[in-house]
Amino acid sequence: MAFGDIAQITEALAKTHVGEVELSYKGRGLKLDNAESVKEMVQEIERCQGLQSLRLEGNTLGVDAAQAIAKSLEAKRELEQCHWSDLFTGRLRSEIPPALKSLGNALMTSGARLTHLDLSDNAFGPDGVKGIESLLKSTVCYTLRELRLNNCGMGIGGGMVLASALTECHKQSSAAGSPLRLKVFIAGRNRLENNGATALAKAFKLLGSLEEVHMPQNGINHPGITALATAIKHNPNLQVLNLNDNTFTKRGSIAMAEAIRDLQCLKVINFGDCLVRSEGAIAIAGTLREGLPFLRELNLSFGEICEAAAVVVAKAVQGKADLEKLDLNGNCFGEEGCEALREVMESMDMEHLLGSLSDDEGEPEDDDDSDDEEDEEEEDDDEEEEEDEEDTEKNGVNGTKDVIEEKEEPHCGSELTSFLISPSAEKLISLGAKRIQLIEQQVDVSDASKVSEVFLKISSVYKDETEVKQAIFESTDALLRKAFSNSHSQSYSFLLSLIVNLGLLKSEDKKIKKVAVLPGHLLALEHAAAQEFFPADQAGVLEEFVSRNGKVLESCCNARDALKTTLVKRTIA
Repeated sequence: MAFGDIAQITEALAKTHVGEVELSYKGRGLKLDNAESVKEMVQEIERCQGLQSLRLEGNTLGVDAAQAIAKSLEAKRELEQCHWSDLFTGRLRSEIPPALKSLGNALMTSGARLTHLDLSDNAFGPDGVKGIESLLKSTVCYTLRELRLNNCGMGIGGGMVLASALTECHKQSSAAGSPLRLKVFIAGRNRLENNGATALAKAFKLLGSLEEVHMPQNGINHPGITALATAIKHNPNLQVLNLNDNTFTKRGSIAMAEAIRDLQCLKVINFGDCLVRSEGAIAIAGTLREGLPFLRELNLSFGEICEAAAVVVAKAVQGKADLEKLDLNGNCFGEEGCEALREVMESMDMEHLLGSLSDDEGEPEDDDDSDDEEDEEEEDDDEEEEEDEEDTEKNGVNGTKDVIEEKEEPHCGSELTSFLISPSAEKLISLGAKRIQLIEQQVDVSDASKVSEVFLKISSVYKDETEVKQAIFESTDALLRKAFSNSHSQSYSFLLSLIVNLGLLKSEDKKIKKVAVLPGHLLALEHAAAQEFFPADQAGVLEEFVSRNGKVLESCCNARDALKTTLVKRTIA
């Protein structure tokens, strides 16, 4: 055998992996402008029998060169993986779509069935997505398992085109008897924003096969996050969810907490730098208590989370045998809070799993100013306030009719409404034995804020008189028993509203106001906390806030201390 033949065989072997026929030109920095510049590459592609994987990343490809390579791919029916990231550095935006179309048309001609397509780090924008639109809809992608489009500048328009293409691919592949079962979707740093994320969410819901979703740094706010939350519920095999550096706020966080609750396969959650905040963190803690048995990593860093909420999260990961890391760095604990968190993790023999707290932002300032919100958040709040004003005009004083459900017995409903509009011990007692039935039938316990409102109004009429105390405790117990019979996440939402109303936690929701705390509020809560229907884990959540922020209850110190004692007993039990 000639030396040249041996050299060729050696080179070919170097470019292949065991079990996979691959040609790799990765990272060579080649400037491929025309057919002549890719002549040798084309020849190697044509000679490679059974080519399964082609790596072109880390070079720069012009239109003419792409057409020449495309011609060589028309006979490569066995091709399964196209690793074409970082392929257009220095090219005009207008060059990229025709280059992509040439390559895509060649794959369609070949009859290939792709499993992996990676076009990351190609700043092709919305027009670039149109360049692969036909490919994504074609039979070539019926078998696609991984789609990587990280850092492509798709924008809202590109996201919508991509979503439409995936939807059509699923429709056509389903009609052909083999539905698209995409497993990995990566599209970080693409400026998808709410509309792009919402469009993709619809496609995700349809797919139902995703195992990894990576969409960091896309400018997505709570409407887009909520849409994605709805979609991932329908992907039961999801293992990795990375939405780092988007903006959840309270509404997005609660929606996402509800969505991931039943995802039994979920292993990695990255909600770092997502403005989850304390309310969102507590909602996520509720989900941790209820599910996610195989969780390995949880990232809630840089989320404006307070110490008490972080401790609730830390305690919620107890028993997660697979946990490898809990990242709570960059939040608002202060030195003492960081140490308290470390002590909690140490008490569970999990201190080695807690990530660094070196970038802690310190304790939040005690002021009455509302946190700055995103412009869109403010607009949403304004719209909701306008709707509330309209409801108030329709429903009477303070809109109290919203607190109860419409029933066929207007007289009974009006008696309860009368009490809620102007609470007094005499009115509560005058309701008689029917008050428990009225509360159970009339109060909509699916609305956490309304449950909190009713609880506080009933307990506000507390007097140290046997008849009054009995009426209050029976009423509040009946209300909370029904509230806690709902889903875990809904009962956590109620507890959140109550904690905010009592001034133990500052809310981003401007509509939720702190009440003037009365001893009756705390004594009714203490009585309920001692009952079996009050979940022990939620007693633990409440105990954290009463213990760490109890100074705001100083005016009711005796009732506060009684509540704290009962909560500690329930937590230990």
